[in-house]
Amino acid sequence: MERLTRPEQDQGAISFGKRIGDGTAMAVDRLTAVGAHNNLQDILDQVRRALSKLDEDTYGRCDECGTQIAPGRLEVRPWSTHCVAHG
Repeated sequence: MERLTRPEQDQGAISFGKRIGDGTAMAVDRLTAVGAHNNLQDILDQVRRALSKLDEDTYGRCDECGTQIAPGRLEVRPWSTHCVAHG
């Protein structure tokens, strides 16, 4: 878990060669990794929020409107903190 949540280290500049495509694969890989890291961080934040809602006895209720989140949504995404209309 620690490895997934620690900030990305700067890996330096990507040097592009004289030919089209030189360095492109490295740039795409880095952008993909950064996007995946940001996505995982967002999900982790949502999981933490859902856990706090369990402690507050408000789990399953939309943070925005307070209505019950559909059971099917919670089954697929147990960390959901918003109903479909507000999510």
